[in-house]
Amino acid sequence: MQETQEFVRDVRNFIGGQWEERNGQETEAVYDPATGQVIAETPLSTREDLDRAVKAASAAFEGWSATPVVQRIQVLFRYKMLLEEHFEELRDLVTLENGKDAKDAGGEVRRGIEVVEFACGMPTLMMGETVRDVARGVDNVSYRYPLGVVAAITPFNFPCMIPLWTLPIAIGAGNAYILKPSERTPLTSQRLGELLVEAGLPDGVFNIVNGARETVEAILEHPGIEAVSFVGSQPVAEIVYKGASAHGKRVQALAGAKNSMIVMPDAVLDQAVPNIISSTYGNAGERCLAGSVLVAVGPKEAQDRVVEKVKEAASSMKIGPGYEEGSELTPVIRASHRDRVKEYVDLGEEEGAEVVLDGREPPREEGFFFGPTILDGVKGEMRVAREEIFGPVLSVVRVDSLDEAIEFTNESPFGNACSIYTENGAAVRHWRERVEAGMLGVNIGVAAPMAFFPFNGIKNSFYGDLHATGKDGVRFFTENKVEITRWLSEPGVPQPTVEQPIESGG
Repeated sequence: MQETQEFVRDVRNFIGGQWEERNGQETEAVYDPATGQVIAETPLSTREDLDRAVKAASAAFEGWSATPVVQRIQVLFRYKMLLEEHFEELRDLVTLENGKDAKDAGGEVRRGIEVVEFACGMPTLMMGETVRDVARGVDNVSYRYPLGVVAAITPFNFPCMIPLWTLPIAIGAGNAYILKPSERTPLTSQRLGELLVEAGLPDGVFNIVNGARETVEAILEHPGIEAVSFVGSQPVAEIVYKGASAHGKRVQALAGAKNSMIVMPDAVLDQAVPNIISSTYGNAGERCLAGSVLVAVGPKEAQDRVVEKVKEAASSMKIGPGYEEGSELTPVIRASHRDRVKEYVDLGEEEGAEVVLDGREPPREEGFFFGPTILDGVKGEMRVAREEIFGPVLSVVRVDSLDEAIEFTNESPFGNACSIYTENGAAVRHWRERVEAGMLGVNIGVAAPMAFFPFNGIKNSFYGDLHATGKDGVRFFTENKVEITRWLSEPGVPQPTVEQPIESGG
């Protein structure tokens, strides 16, 4: 992959099977986070643009929803093949516009492809249920139907994976789909759309409407959109959930996190520490499953040991662009976000935490880099213990027992994920039964479920009833019809046909 781009890429809307020119729309710059260079301009679409996309999707829905599911998934099979063929290209696009290293970017693309594979099983996933003889001569059956036009609003930190969390499931189930990618990382979504066209999807079934706040508000309010899937920060997720629900839409809004990593005294540190480092500092900490709080359990010497080993490993990380081999800590998404992370570190210091590893001084002259940072002595009442920083900052909380660690974790308003490092099965079971988090990792710092399980955040990490991916994802994009049937005629008695209508008595 080239380190710099010599031209500004063209970002366009895709509506009704046509890539549209910008035509004077206002734009927002897209940067390479590793260099600070502008690499593209995202058009900021209007309500009128969104309305045209809804009309195109609505027109396509009737034919697509009537297409047999075994034919719909042929498009997904071809799409999966194309994604595999263009795997490295997609990986490099993610690195270019998001900044993450090739390993993380490749992992993201792979996890997205896994959802396409899952959606290829839609003939089975769309199966209803039947019960015969619920009463004498009466049968009951349920059928799954697509909703209509649905939309997804996706974030900057996973520009490939998160669109693929919803896209293949939604269209595989027979819906027409509108994607509003992050205005900060639109390039990967555009390529995903180009490959979907190449796979043979009919015009109008998939649409891209780029934009920012106005576009999001239009999606929440448009009467032609039946469901909205959102991934982003907690404050915006709450706005999306309330706004879309107020307009009668089905909503799933995946929100922020403050994930604890509980390290017990018996943890195998030689293996646990690299895992903790990857969880905390991978993708510069810009992921909702990042371990952002290390809860050191036990006597002081055990706590000191784990903190020292984590500090040593973090201090030795190679800081550099994602396209440079060996880079371990890559840039954050924007200079403004780097400033926000610095403000949190300043705040932690003011609140009484000790900055035992300080990354506030930019480690490189160009790009949006922030060095690995560790705040020790963090207390539960501090904001750095409770609020999502979304950067390469680890807060260390010290407690005497596992119950204290669980209590600290449960005091968080978030409930996305929690990990524990131990070889004690009884401790794991005790923790699992009591901790308030929807995704749990045992000696695993990023507790990401496979595509056939739901992405299961709880508390303020999720707004809605049906989660993304897995069977929850299928249920979210479908509606049940339940039919109860009784036949009144006697067996063997000829029934009237169209040519032989029922005659009224006379």
